[in-house]
Amino acid sequence: MAKFLKRQVPMNFDLFSNFNTTELPPLSALFLIYFDNKAGYSIGWKRSLPGVEIEGIVEFKSLPSGLHSVKQDLIYFVHDNHVGLSAFVNVPAAEESRNACMIAVGVMLPQTEGKLGRCWEHAEEIKTMARTLINDTSLTKVLQEYWNTHKASNLSIGISESHLASLNGFGFKSLPSTPRQPKCHKRARSLSDAEISKPNSSALSSHHPIKSIVKLIETFGPLIFPIYRAALLRKKILITTHAPVHEACNFVYDISILSSIPLTIRNLEEYNVSNEPLQPLFSIGVHDIGFLEEDLRNSNKSSNTSESNNSGDKNPHARGWIACTTDSILAMKNNLYDVLVKIPPTYSKDDTKKNWPRLESPPGVELRATRRDFRRYKSLMSKLSLHNSSLRKPNHVNLDTSLETESLFKSSSGTSVSDNTYLPHLLDIENIIEPMTWSELLHSSLTWITDGGEQRSSLCSESESESSLFSGLSFSLTSRLLYRPNNDSEDRIRCLDELDKPEMTIITYFHRLTTQILTTLEKVTETNESEDDIDDENNPLQCNSLDSDYESRAPIFVSSSDVVNMGLDIWSNSDYQFIQNLARLYTGRRSLVEELKLEMCGVRIC
Repeated sequence: MAKFLKRQVPMNFDLFSNFNTTELPPLSALFLIYFDNKAGYSIGWKRSLPGVEIEGIVEFKSLPSGLHSVKQDLIYFVHDNHVGLSAFVNVPAAEESRNACMIAVGVMLPQTEGKLGRCWEHAEEIKTMARTLINDTSLTKVLQEYWNTHKASNLSIGISESHLASLNGFGFKSLPSTPRQPKCHKRARSLSDAEISKPNSSALSSHHPIKSIVKLIETFGPLIFPIYRAALLRKKILITTHAPVHEACNFVYDISILSSIPLTIRNLEEYNVSNEPLQPLFSIGVHDIGFLEEDLRNSNKSSNTSESNNSGDKNPHARGWIACTTDSILAMKNNLYDVLVKIPPTYSKDDTKKNWPRLESPPGVELRATRRDFRRYKSLMSKLSLHNSSLRKPNHVNLDTSLETESLFKSSSGTSVSDNTYLPHLLDIENIIEPMTWSELLHSSLTWITDGGEQRSSLCSESESESSLFSGLSFSLTSRLLYRPNNDSEDRIRCLDELDKPEMTIITYFHRLTTQILTTLEKVTETNESEDDIDDENNPLQCNSLDSDYESRAPIFVSSSDVVNMGLDIWSNSDYQFIQNLARLYTGRRSLVEELKLEMCGVRIC
């Protein structure tokens, strides 16, 4: 029986680590950078633990290009096994200083407590120090005092197995996998149990990146789903943006969290997929091109080794990453990434049209959301708007645009958006949604005629699928997800007042969607392998082991009902390609996806 998800490193979610801690995480480095008219950005003051090199590194990593145009910013970056955060301040100055005085105060922490090492907890303090030092950079006493208070006593190079994978020079360093469960071990929890373990405290820092997850959904609209699927395939995703980059860095973190494998299905095994989650690189620039090129060579070398060994894993190892950049030259290096996400500049709130991001995969080819993504997005935002007044319908809406969108939505689901409480993110949507195919249009028309105008059965299946994803989220979310059986405190259920329900709803929704996709694929694989076992008994000389070549193994068959059960669009070629890539990555098998056929009087129409 196929169990294709590897026993992965348990997810240590940064957003729930050490709430309300009175002690800030220890530092491995603290530095001050200032802008010099002749030398550019230079280090004015620094302290670091032995073995932690920052000279010639933090000047570039912590200060992306374009910051001269903004007054302040927060920048996340990574280097080796460390994560960094810098607070940038820009104030007017005399002409001899090029009319601007720019400095940044930054910290580096060992990446031992999740993707960010809790560095966001230092955000407010380094912002305060930056605002103080912008007036007089010689007042470094405040930096020395902060370093003496928060520096790490020692730096453990090894990282616990309970923590996430991190970067190690030119390439990702895999962590040792935790021992696998016996093959008889079964998943004990159902699809609705997408829990995340929480500690026994109740405050989330206002600087935590997860606070921007609602803004992420608003910014990308239905496009968040093709981005999520690319992240689930562990693609290399590059986001191009403009200064300030704080929000884009938050988006990088959020997408990596949404695409992580939930705890509920991490007790399964797999054939080929790497145990590394999508690696957030946060802000990168031209100086990181060498790193990306080296990682690409290592990835290709690993893939070629697998092919030469006939291990059945002909696909490159899942060593995906996601990063943001303000350097447009990186977007021109299209061999270094798989998916390009272009975030447009921020315009005035008075703009009547929504300027959506643009997705390209492969580079140069626009990637759009499917029509089911659009329906799913509307459902998600409607659910969120019920519990968050800031997401509700504004007083002023472009009537012409809303009517166009209403027509689009009617054509895709048979219902109107005019009754929806959340309308702004349904505006100007037609440019980012895949057009209706002729097959879908013909099928919809024939179904409407034969069923007397009733809703299509496929949409009914979609509705049932969406209902299961939202089940229990609105009212029992907090009490059900925060139970800690190992908590020594008498009060084992605590509310996260600082973590709003929309944020938790979004995280849990996407983790349930991942569970839905992968468990459906598992069932399909199990069914096909049972048939393969019968064929093997009838053909004992036929080789069909786990080590057989990828091309020589019989493909698994994915029916149209399986596509619907995965939450995908049965009319979208991009979703068909996603299933094929997903099966290759998570099962090491080729896949054949059933195509819907329209026949009349025994003659195929399309």
